[in-house]
Amino acid sequence: MAVDELDTRILRLLLEQPRTSVREYARLLGIARGTLQARLDRLERDGVITGTSPSLSAAALGHPVLAFVHIEVTQGHLDEVGEALAAVPEIVEAFSITGGGDLLTRVVARDNAHLEDVVQKLISLPGVVRTRSEVALRERVPHRLLPLVESIGRAELGSRVPAARALGVLDP
Repeated sequence: MAVDELDTRILRLLLEQPRTSVREYARLLGIARGTLQARLDRLERDGVITGTSPSLSAAALGHPVLAFVHIEVTQGHLDEVGEALAAVPEIVEAFSITGGGDLLTRVVARDNAHLEDVVQKLISLPGVVRTRSEVALRERVPHRLLPLVESIGRAELGSRVPAARALGVLDP
């Protein structure tokens, strides 16, 4: 799905001012509310916008320890282990991966002892062969997509400029 310059501006506003109304977004962008709503609907339909829930802090919820736990799974048991991981509330994300291990999980805990308890729970799951944990010391780059969105928007705009010049729409 191509994201153009207007989509980029819309997505920037959504990320920077998530609690603003559609009417206010349209005013800030200088476009009709119907145009904005059509763009938002398309971005949702195309899977670019995947939710509208607030971002929560695990640390503020009493779980300041973050670890990445690699899980090696007995062959043929990946789906069952993946389903079992969903029942562990301290696992906030899990991915099938290549390389060393079969799954990579993002785990939050109250403290190191709690992290050990969670890891022991994971080891006891049927189909889990072993785990390897890495504790995050400090977040250096928070989860973000805006720089990616902006680079895609710039690339889209850049690809249209030569065509516009060729059509005589833009001056050289």
